[in-house]
Amino acid sequence: MSGFTHADVPDQSGKTFIVTGANTGIGFEIASTLAARRARVLLACRDERKAEAAIRRICLKTSEANLAFLPLDLADLTRVRNAAKLAEKEPRIDALVNNAGVQGPKLEHTLQGFERTFGVNHLGCFAFTALMLPKLMETSGARIVVTSSGLHKDATIEWDDLNAEKRYRWMPRYAASKLANLLFMFELDRRLRAAGIPVTAVACHPGLAGTNLARDSWWGNIAMSLIGLLFNTPVQGAWGALQAATGEIKPGGYYGPTKTSELRGPSGECSPSRDARNPELARRLWDVSVQLTGIDAELPSNS
Repeated sequence: MSGFTHADVPDQSGKTFIVTGANTGIGFEIASTLAARRARVLLACRDERKAEAAIRRICLKTSEANLAFLPLDLADLTRVRNAAKLAEKEPRIDALVNNAGVQGPKLEHTLQGFERTFGVNHLGCFAFTALMLPKLMETSGARIVVTSSGLHKDATIEWDDLNAEKRYRWMPRYAASKLANLLFMFELDRRLRAAGIPVTAVACHPGLAGTNLARDSWWGNIAMSLIGLLFNTPVQGAWGALQAATGEIKPGGYYGPTKTSELRGPSGECSPSRDARNPELARRLWDVSVQLTGIDAELPSNS
């Protein structure tokens, strides 16, 4: 379906969604819309205070919203494991929406010592998804949504410098993490299909949306405000993820804005780069991710 907006999200009664980074920006809008469609939503966030504030905001719009805080810090694999154990206690999980992401001008590292952008945006996403897969497999038709970006099209993964020990340039590192997100989704899709597992992997992107992703940079905050005025607001940026999570999609598809070179507008099927569809790169990334995180979804390669 092309031209998808939040108005096209069907009733989600009886379903449960996990949305990472749901306390602000696009993640908040995803959670808010799902709650309004009667879903139970777990707001997977680092900061309990901010998550509870987001829950109160959603309840002001949807008084009967069924919401809960799930403590998740993608920069710490121990806390990723703990979050998965908590989420496994839910009666069912219908979709995991991997929305959380970081970027910033300063080189930082996760608790396990990974370069923060790659560590959070890809390795954290990879690890949490792998740990949640057994629970998702309990619900036929469950979905795993991975959020990428149009910036992936000009990205290159620095395989010999994943931890930025040689150099750090923040926008190329962010773009590379978004390429990693797509490589992961496509490889996950291939492995799920080969194993005959009834879980759908799908990717999305928000286009050019004004969010607080650049909150660590004063000029980045100004730029994001202008982007929200000229291109997509967080509400509009959420349309791709909402389609991926609830709409008519193709397994292994990539969804997001379809207007102005996929920068803005209603959601539909989008075009990933050639590198993103490269199975050799995807298998390499999968193997490296298992090695670095020590977490394995135990899905054999179909090669």
